[in-house]
Amino acid sequence: VGIGANREPRLSPPNRCHPRSDGMGLPFGGVDARRRNHHQRNSSRRIKPAVNYNQLSAVVVTRLEAAGLDIDVVRRVIALGLDEDLANGPDLTTMATVPADQRSIGSFATRSPGCIAGLDIAAAVFDMVCEPGTVKFTMVVGDGDRVTAGDELASIEAPTQGLLTAERTALNILCHLSGVASATALWVDALAGTTASVRDTRKTTPGMRMLEKYAVRCGGGTNHRMSLSDAALVKDNHIVAAGGVSAAFAAVRRLQQDISIEIEVDSLDQLREALGAGAELVLLDNMSPDLMRQAVQIAKEHMARTHKLVLLEASGGITLTSAKTVAQTGVNYISVGALTHSAKVLDIGLDLQSVN
Repeated sequence: VGIGANREPRLSPPNRCHPRSDGMGLPFGGVDARRRNHHQRNSSRRIKPAVNYNQLSAVVVTRLEAAGLDIDVVRRVIALGLDEDLANGPDLTTMATVPADQRSIGSFATRSPGCIAGLDIAAAVFDMVCEPGTVKFTMVVGDGDRVTAGDELASIEAPTQGLLTAERTALNILCHLSGVASATALWVDALAGTTASVRDTRKTTPGMRMLEKYAVRCGGGTNHRMSLSDAALVKDNHIVAAGGVSAAFAAVRRLQQDISIEIEVDSLDQLREALGAGAELVLLDNMSPDLMRQAVQIAKEHMARTHKLVLLEASGGITLTSAKTVAQTGVNYISVGALTHSAKVLDIGLDLQSVN
């Protein structure tokens, strides 16, 4: 039916997902539509490397390797962050406001208490952006150090354009990794006076696992396996698929004779079956502290009979408040996925102190 004098025009239902329409046939923004559409097209453009980033200095490489970090992984993570800023062109604001030959001195400082991780990686960001030999990065504290609000972490002297271009990527990584280290340190403190250690999981940010697990170590925690091939963890779904605890354990052992095998159990009967199959590392899933104490006793009796070490790991529903109670049951590890998947960033800033 056409639109008559006594009829209201029928409008199409709003398209809530389309990035360039307000659902009424008009682009968002009215008179600014062209400008907004230009930015929207740019924002959806595939990110491609904008520049060939520079090599890391020998000092930074040595320090990263000493920390157990793979240089190629570090460079790849940094490049991804820089690409997001530089894929469609240079830092326009910095180019417009900063003379090309200007150098600056800046200071990194915390705005809240925590534990530091990632200073060498932050230094690597500036190496990759600035010309070789133009960056002087001096640490005041080290990775793994506890800090209070207002503490200076490091100073940097570098070309101002490169410093400001690299600033956000460096801070994003440093704040995130220091957040992971700080979260881990809280658990380490909660377990003080017990024999239990806090352990991470594979619940990590895609592409960041090596760095996040490094941050856990800086906070005083213990790493679980880095990848699925480093060790076997037989979980409930594997047990169901294999036909039982003993069958699952035996299947993994047949495939790999010398690999470490951890098996998940949620009852004392499953624990006894796992120990009988030869398990030496058992994850106690969502057990109460009372059940954990019984599990520890069963493991002790098994060790007395077999003279083989058995380690127990508690997992599921454990909080900072309940951590010490769980640790006092006698378990060896407490696994906490939140160390990496829910850590709050540590607030760190970089402020210029002087320019010349």
